[in-house]
Amino acid sequence: MPEPRALSSRPVSLFHGATSLQVRALSLGARVAPGSGEPLRRIADGPLVVAAAERGCAVLFRYGALVLFGVSAEDERKLIESLAIKEPHAKPEVEVVELRIDGDFESGPRVEEGVLYVPDENVARLQVIAEALAKSVVLAQYEGTIAAVFDRIEPLAQNLNEHGGAGRRVRELLEHIGSALIAEQRMVGRVEVREKPEMLWENAELERFYPRLEREYELRERAAGLERKLNLVSRTARTALDLLQQRRNLRVEWYIVVLIVVEILLTLYGMFTRS
Repeated sequence: MPEPRALSSRPVSLFHGATSLQVRALSLGARVAPGSGEPLRRIADGPLVVAAAERGCAVLFRYGALVLFGVSAEDERKLIESLAIKEPHAKPEVEVVELRIDGDFESGPRVEEGVLYVPDENVARLQVIAEALAKSVVLAQYEGTIAAVFDRIEPLAQNLNEHGGAGRRVRELLEHIGSALIAEQRMVGRVEVREKPEMLWENAELERFYPRLEREYELRERAAGLERKLNLVSRTARTALDLLQQRRNLRVEWYIVVLIVVEILLTLYGMFTRS
Protein backbone atom coordinates (compact mmCIF):
# COMPACT_ATOMS: atom_id res chain seq x y z
CA MET A 1 0.00 0.00 0.00
CA PRO A 2 1.57 3.34 -1.01
CA GLU A 3 1.90 6.31 1.34
CA PRO A 4 -1.09 8.66 1.66
CA ARG A 5 -1.36 10.66 -1.55
CA ALA A 6 -0.85 14.40 -1.31
CA LEU A 7 -3.34 16.34 -3.37
CA SER A 8 -1.01 19.15 -4.29
CA SER A 9 2.44 18.89 -5.85
CA ARG A 10 3.36 22.36 -4.53
CA PRO A 11 5.10 22.29 -1.11
CA VAL A 12 2.80 23.64 1.57
CA SER A 13 4.09 25.40 4.70
CA LEU A 14 1.43 24.34 7.15
CA PHE A 15 2.71 26.11 10.25
CA HIS A 16 4.37 29.24 8.81
CA GLY A 17 7.74 28.44 10.36
CA ALA A 18 6.45 27.64 13.85
CA THR A 19 8.49 24.92 15.55
CA SER A 20 6.27 24.33 18.60
CA LEU A 21 2.53 23.97 18.31
CA GLN A 22 -0.49 22.55 20.06
CA VAL A 23 -2.25 19.41 18.83
CA ARG A 24 -5.88 18.97 19.86
CA ALA A 25 -7.84 15.76 19.38
CA LEU A 26 -11.63 15.85 19.74
CA SER A 27 -14.29 13.14 19.70
CA LEU A 28 -17.22 14.98 18.09
CA GLY A 29 -19.83 12.29 17.42
CA ALA A 30 -20.61 8.91 15.91
CA ARG A 31 -19.66 10.07 12.39
CA VAL A 32 -17.99 13.14 10.92
CA ALA A 33 -17.56 14.26 7.31
CA PRO A 34 -17.04 17.49 5.36
CA GLY A 35 -20.26 19.49 5.20
CA SER A 36 -22.06 20.87 2.18
CA GLY A 37 -20.85 24.44 2.67
CA GLU A 38 -17.66 26.03 1.42
CA PRO A 39 -15.30 23.23 0.28
CA LEU A 40 -12.28 22.55 2.47
CA ARG A 41 -8.78 22.81 1.01
CA ARG A 42 -7.57 19.22 0.94
CA ILE A 43 -3.93 18.40 1.50
CA ALA A 44 -3.94 14.59 1.55
CA ASP A 45 -6.24 11.58 1.74
CA GLY A 46 -6.29 8.40 3.81
CA PRO A 47 -7.13 9.88 6.35
CA LEU A 48 -8.37 13.22 5.05
CA VAL A 49 -6.13 16.21 5.84
CA VAL A 50 -7.45 19.74 5.27
CA ALA A 51 -5.76 23.11 5.66
CA ALA A 52 -7.04 25.61 8.19
CA ALA A 53 -7.84 29.12 6.97
CA GLU A 54 -5.08 30.89 8.90
CA ARG A 55 -2.48 28.31 9.88
CA GLY A 56 -2.17 24.61 10.57
CA CYS A 57 -4.22 21.65 9.42
CA ALA A 58 -6.87 19.21 10.58
CA VAL A 59 -7.26 15.46 10.11
CA LEU A 60 -10.79 14.05 9.89
CA PHE A 61 -11.80 10.50 10.79
CA ARG A 62 -15.14 9.10 9.71
CA TYR A 63 -15.73 7.49 13.10
CA GLY A 64 -16.19 10.93 14.68
CA ALA A 65 -12.73 12.20 15.60
CA LEU A 66 -10.98 15.41 14.56
CA VAL A 67 -7.28 16.16 15.18
CA LEU A 68 -6.06 19.75 14.84
CA PHE A 69 -2.40 20.73 14.37
CA GLY A 70 -1.57 24.32 15.28
CA VAL A 71 -5.08 25.57 14.47
CA SER A 72 -6.31 28.79 16.11
CA ALA A 73 -9.43 28.76 18.29
CA GLU A 74 -11.39 30.77 15.71
CA ASP A 75 -10.40 28.48 12.84
CA GLU A 76 -11.27 25.46 14.99
CA ARG A 77 -14.74 26.85 15.63
CA LYS A 78 -15.34 27.59 11.94
CA LEU A 79 -14.05 24.19 10.88
CA ILE A 80 -16.27 22.29 13.33
CA GLU A 81 -19.29 24.35 12.23
CA SER A 82 -18.58 23.38 8.61
CA LEU A 83 -18.59 19.64 9.33
CA ALA A 84 -21.50 17.21 9.10
CA ILE A 85 -21.58 15.50 12.51
CA LYS A 86 -23.88 12.54 13.12
CA GLU A 87 -25.06 11.98 16.70
CA PRO A 88 -22.88 14.77 18.16
CA HIS A 89 -21.63 14.26 21.70
CA ALA A 90 -23.08 16.63 24.29
CA LYS A 91 -19.65 16.85 25.92
CA PRO A 92 -16.87 15.90 23.48
CA GLU A 93 -13.68 14.42 24.85
CA VAL A 94 -10.54 16.50 24.19
CA GLU A 95 -6.86 15.58 24.41
CA VAL A 96 -4.08 18.14 24.02
CA VAL A 97 -0.38 17.45 23.36
CA GLU A 98 2.61 19.49 22.26
CA LEU A 99 4.31 18.92 18.90
CA ARG A 100 7.83 20.19 18.19
CA ILE A 101 9.50 20.36 14.81
CA ASP A 102 13.21 20.03 15.59
CA GLY A 103 14.84 19.24 12.22
CA ASP A 104 16.55 16.17 13.72
CA PHE A 105 16.31 13.69 10.84
CA GLU A 106 18.87 11.38 12.45
CA SER A 107 16.70 10.71 15.53
CA GLY A 108 13.48 10.82 13.49
CA PRO A 109 9.97 11.09 14.98
CA ARG A 110 9.76 10.20 18.65
CA VAL A 111 7.95 10.77 21.93
CA GLU A 112 9.83 12.17 24.93
CA GLU A 113 8.15 13.00 28.25
CA GLY A 114 4.77 13.36 26.57
CA VAL A 115 6.04 15.72 23.85
CA LEU A 116 5.92 14.65 20.19
CA TYR A 117 9.00 15.40 18.07
CA VAL A 118 9.15 15.30 14.27
CA PRO A 119 11.96 16.47 11.99
CA ASP A 120 9.71 18.40 9.58
CA GLU A 121 6.12 19.04 8.46
CA ASN A 122 5.81 15.74 6.59
CA VAL A 123 2.08 15.12 6.18
CA ALA A 124 2.33 11.34 6.47
CA ARG A 125 3.90 11.66 9.93
CA LEU A 126 1.15 14.03 10.98
CA GLN A 127 -1.42 11.50 9.79
CA VAL A 128 0.17 8.75 11.89
CA ILE A 129 0.16 11.02 14.96
CA ALA A 130 -3.47 11.91 14.23
CA GLU A 131 -4.40 8.20 13.99
CA ALA A 132 -3.04 7.50 17.47
CA LEU A 133 -4.58 10.60 19.04
CA ALA A 134 -7.96 10.01 17.35
CA LYS A 135 -8.11 6.46 18.70
CA SER A 136 -7.04 7.66 22.14
CA VAL A 137 -9.74 10.35 22.36
CA VAL A 138 -12.46 8.00 21.07
CA LEU A 139 -11.41 5.40 23.64
CA ALA A 140 -11.71 8.09 26.32
CA GLN A 141 -15.22 8.91 25.07
CA TYR A 142 -16.27 5.25 25.23
CA GLU A 143 -14.65 4.80 28.64
CA GLY A 144 -16.75 7.64 30.01
CA THR A 145 -19.91 6.32 28.38
CA ILE A 146 -19.46 2.77 29.66
CA ALA A 147 -18.60 4.01 33.16
CA ALA A 148 -21.85 6.00 33.21
CA VAL A 149 -23.84 2.99 31.97
CA PHE A 150 -22.34 0.75 34.65
CA ASP A 151 -23.11 3.33 37.35
CA ARG A 152 -26.77 3.17 36.29
CA ILE A 153 -26.91 -0.61 36.00
CA GLU A 154 -25.39 -1.39 39.42
CA PRO A 155 -28.16 0.14 41.61
CA LEU A 156 -30.81 -1.10 39.20
CA ALA A 157 -29.54 -4.67 39.44
CA GLN A 158 -29.28 -4.42 43.23
CA ASN A 159 -32.84 -3.11 43.47
CA LEU A 160 -34.12 -5.94 41.30
CA ASN A 161 -32.29 -8.47 43.45
CA GLU A 162 -33.80 -7.09 46.64
CA HIS A 163 -37.29 -6.06 45.58
CA GLY A 164 -38.00 -7.38 42.10
CA GLY A 165 -39.75 -5.13 39.62
CA ALA A 166 -41.22 -4.84 36.15
CA GLY A 167 -42.18 -2.51 33.33
CA ARG A 168 -39.77 0.40 33.24
CA ARG A 169 -36.89 -1.61 34.72
CA VAL A 170 -37.07 -4.13 31.89
CA ARG A 171 -36.84 -1.35 29.34
CA GLU A 172 -33.91 0.22 31.20
CA LEU A 173 -32.01 -3.06 31.25
CA LEU A 174 -32.61 -3.61 27.54
CA GLU A 175 -31.41 -0.06 26.83
CA HIS A 176 -28.22 -0.68 28.80
CA ILE A 177 -27.56 -3.95 26.97
CA GLY A 178 -28.11 -2.13 23.68
CA SER A 179 -25.75 0.70 24.66
CA ALA A 180 -23.00 -1.78 25.49
CA LEU A 181 -23.46 -3.67 22.21
CA ILE A 182 -23.49 -0.47 20.14
CA ALA A 183 -20.32 0.80 21.83
CA GLU A 184 -18.56 -2.50 21.20
CA GLN A 185 -19.67 -2.60 17.55
CA ARG A 186 -18.46 0.95 16.92
CA MET A 187 -15.15 0.46 18.68
CA VAL A 188 -14.34 -2.79 16.87
CA GLY A 189 -16.04 -2.16 13.53
CA ARG A 190 -15.39 1.53 12.96
CA VAL A 191 -12.42 2.65 15.01
CA GLU A 192 -10.40 -0.59 14.70
CA VAL A 193 -8.27 0.38 17.68
CA ARG A 194 -6.06 -2.71 17.53
CA GLU A 195 -5.51 -2.53 13.77
CA LYS A 196 -2.49 -0.80 12.29
CA PRO A 197 -3.25 2.11 9.94
CA GLU A 198 -2.93 1.23 6.26
CA MET A 199 -0.50 4.14 5.74
CA LEU A 200 2.18 2.15 7.61
CA TRP A 201 2.47 -0.34 4.76
CA GLU A 202 5.72 0.00 2.83
CA ASN A 203 6.94 2.84 5.07
CA ALA A 204 9.57 1.58 7.49
CA GLU A 205 9.96 4.84 9.41
CA LEU A 206 6.25 5.20 10.13
CA GLU A 207 5.95 1.50 10.95
CA ARG A 208 8.59 1.95 13.67
CA PHE A 209 7.05 5.20 14.90
CA TYR A 210 3.44 4.08 15.32
CA PRO A 211 4.13 1.38 18.00
CA ARG A 212 5.76 4.11 20.11
CA LEU A 213 2.56 6.13 19.90
CA GLU A 214 0.53 3.02 20.75
CA ARG A 215 2.60 2.52 23.89
CA GLU A 216 2.54 6.21 24.82
CA TYR A 217 -1.28 6.34 24.75
CA GLU A 218 -1.74 2.70 25.87
CA LEU A 219 -4.15 2.06 23.01
CA ARG A 220 -4.10 -1.74 23.12
CA GLU A 221 -4.30 -1.95 26.91
CA ARG A 222 -7.16 0.54 27.06
CA ALA A 223 -9.02 -1.23 24.26
CA ALA A 224 -8.68 -4.56 26.09
CA GLY A 225 -9.84 -2.98 29.36
CA LEU A 226 -12.81 -1.37 27.64
CA GLU A 227 -13.80 -4.69 26.07
CA ARG A 228 -13.76 -6.30 29.53
CA LYS A 229 -15.97 -3.52 30.88
CA LEU A 230 -18.36 -3.91 27.95
CA ASN A 231 -18.63 -7.63 28.63
CA LEU A 232 -19.19 -6.97 32.34
CA VAL A 233 -21.93 -4.42 31.62
CA SER A 234 -23.64 -6.82 29.24
CA ARG A 235 -23.41 -9.76 31.68
CA THR A 236 -24.65 -7.66 34.59
CA ALA A 237 -27.65 -6.40 32.64
CA ARG A 238 -28.47 -9.86 31.30
CA THR A 239 -28.19 -11.42 34.76
CA ALA A 240 -30.50 -8.81 36.23
CA LEU A 241 -32.93 -9.34 33.37
CA ASP A 242 -32.86 -13.12 33.94
CA LEU A 243 -33.49 -12.56 37.65
CA LEU A 244 -36.47 -10.38 36.86
CA GLN A 245 -37.82 -13.00 34.45
CA GLN A 246 -37.43 -15.73 37.07
CA ARG A 247 -39.33 -13.63 39.59
CA ARG A 248 -42.12 -13.15 37.08
CA ASN A 249 -42.25 -16.86 36.29
CA LEU A 250 -42.39 -17.68 40.01
CA ARG A 251 -45.23 -15.19 40.46
CA VAL A 252 -47.17 -16.80 37.61
CA GLU A 253 -46.65 -20.24 39.17
CA TRP A 254 -48.02 -18.96 42.48
CA TYR A 255 -51.03 -17.51 40.67
CA ILE A 256 -51.70 -20.94 39.14
CA VAL A 257 -51.36 -22.66 42.55
CA VAL A 258 -53.76 -20.14 44.11
CA LEU A 259 -56.28 -20.67 41.30
CA ILE A 260 -56.08 -24.46 41.75
CA VAL A 261 -56.56 -24.13 45.52
CA VAL A 262 -59.53 -21.79 44.99
CA GLU A 263 -61.06 -24.23 42.49
CA ILE A 264 -60.64 -27.13 44.95
CA LEU A 265 -62.22 -25.10 47.77
CA LEU A 266 -65.15 -24.13 45.53
CA THR A 267 -65.62 -27.79 44.55
CA LEU A 268 -65.58 -28.93 48.19
CA TYR A 269 -67.96 -26.16 49.14
CA GLY A 270 -70.36 -27.26 46.39
CA MET A 271 -70.17 -30.87 47.55
CA PHE A 272 -70.93 -29.94 51.18
CA THR A 273 -73.78 -27.63 50.30
CA ARG A 274 -75.45 -30.28 48.11
CA SER A 275 -75.21 -32.86 50.84
